[in-house]
Amino acid sequence: MADGDLPTDLASRSTNGVTPARGGNPFASRIGGGGVGLQPAPPAAAAPVQPAALVGSAEPLAAAAPSDAPPVTGAGSPALGTPKGKVRLGDRVLLALTTGAAGFVVVLVVLVAFFLLVKSVPSILDDKVNFLTSTEWSPTPGNLRFGIAPLLYTTVVISILAMILAVPTAIGIALFITHYAPKSIARPVAYAIDLLAAIPSIIYGIWGARVLAPHLVGAQHALYHLGGVPLFKDRNVPTGSLFNGGVVLAIMILPIVTAISRDVFERTPRENIEAAWALGATKWEMVRLAVLPYGRAGVISGAMLGLGRALGETIAVFLILSKVSHFSPSMFSGGETIASKIANSASEFNDPASTGAYIAAGLVLFVLTFVVNAAARTIVNRRKDFT
Repeated sequence: MADGDLPTDLASRSTNGVTPARGGNPFASRIGGGGVGLQPAPPAAAAPVQPAALVGSAEPLAAAAPSDAPPVTGAGSPALGTPKGKVRLGDRVLLALTTGAAGFVVVLVVLVAFFLLVKSVPSILDDKVNFLTSTEWSPTPGNLRFGIAPLLYTTVVISILAMILAVPTAIGIALFITHYAPKSIARPVAYAIDLLAAIPSIIYGIWGARVLAPHLVGAQHALYHLGGVPLFKDRNVPTGSLFNGGVVLAIMILPIVTAISRDVFERTPRENIEAAWALGATKWEMVRLAVLPYGRAGVISGAMLGLGRALGETIAVFLILSKVSHFSPSMFSGGETIASKIANSASEFNDPASTGAYIAAGLVLFVLTFVVNAAARTIVNRRKDFT
């Protein structure tokens, strides 16, 4: 028997799952192994298991579900027992409710605008002075002389001042809560900011007039040296000025802007943040390149909501601002906003002509807030690429 040959009984014996490595031999020498090694055969492919419903059937699985069968898509699907194209009763009810709710809002806005127009146009036509530019306000029946300029100026100035003070502060607080502060500090700060939104306006007004205003006299004195600027020229009412009203309004809208900014900053994709870290960015560079661009649209939305709140605020401004006999553009002077003027003169609503003058002022405020909201929506739509 030559070297390498095996006995006939071994060659004919079943290997029971052991396959020859070379030349049909079930055993092969392993180089460097110092002996003879076994190489098991790979397991045989298992037979496909058919579902229990098809056991004993000679038809393949594909025959049980033809390729041209309609897919299961939900309501109205043949697989669910509903005829194709038929809408369920629950879907019809839900569609009717949601459509009715949306339509109700639209109809309500249209009715409010229609009411303001119908009630204000006769008084505007009977006005003896220019409604938009005159500084006179004397809605006497039979001799209507009223202009919206001082009221509109005061409303816009204190609202813009509130935005200038509140928006940067709100962004800083939101970034601190979401990316800098530990949770043990971030949660109490967030709760404290949210609590500011629950304080009634009248509390803000009393606190601003009695507590905050005396402490702001020093700030007004420092800004008075900018007397060449009309906004800082006069100081005839140190504790009831537009400046004080703007500061209180900034505190009032701070929770709104902070809450929305915090929400959008928390939703920044983790991939954007990790990409900034991978590029070697510092904490501030990560915030500037990843967090702020993503949350820009949300911050703008929050700022516009805060502006709408400031424009329409009534009782707090009414308690803080002091009345003046003549109009002054200085922030250290007193005045009245459109909302506070209407609230302060409610006792004069006994004549249709006089009432129409105040309704005309309300129409201006309505248009102003509508324009602000429309501008905010336009800006947000243009910034969708960042979100």
